[in-house]
Amino acid sequence: MGRLGCAGPLWVNAQPVSNCQLAQITVGRLIAQHDDAHVAGFFAELDRIKALADAGPGLVWRLVGDDGDAPTIQPTPGPQFIVNMPVWTDAEALFTLVYRNVHTQVMAKRRQWFERSDTVYLAFWWVAAGTQSTIGEGLGRLDRLRPAEQAFTFKVDFPAPDRPGAAVDMNPDPWCAGHA
Repeated sequence: MGRLGCAGPLWVNAQPVSNCQLAQITVGRLIAQHDDAHVAGFFAELDRIKALADAGPGLVWRLVGDDGDAPTIQPTPGPQFIVNMPVWTDAEALFTLVYRNVHTQVMAKRRQWFERSDTVYLAFWWVAAGTQSTIGEGLGRLDRLRPAEQAFTFKVDFPAPDRPGAAVDMNPDPWCAGHA
């Protein structure tokens, strides 16, 4: 059993395959209501980024509301607070989405649509393959970036519990590092 509960590696065609997947939470408070013109650009970009993620390699699952969209989920009383919670095969797949296509330019515009945060807005953690995390768990992970093995960001990416290796700095751009 790995340190976070993922079983040992599976073997497919003599190659080890992790039983762990990378859960992610990203949160933010929009500067205006969903239907306001000040955030229309965000929602236009969001549809494009979701399509890239859905079509690309590595996305296992993402949280969606009853209408099929995550921004309509209201985990807090404030309607401008939104949450994104996907699960990925590994950190490299997510890193590729964030840094190897249009997503990087969209993240650079974050401050146009979101209030500045004094707290961490991004966290990753390892889950057993097939696990669908809850919003409550994700929000809790934002509070648990220490000890780092319980949650982390691209700045310090910990390997899956069932894979040997040391933490790696994936050198994220400052606006994608997961903090203000």
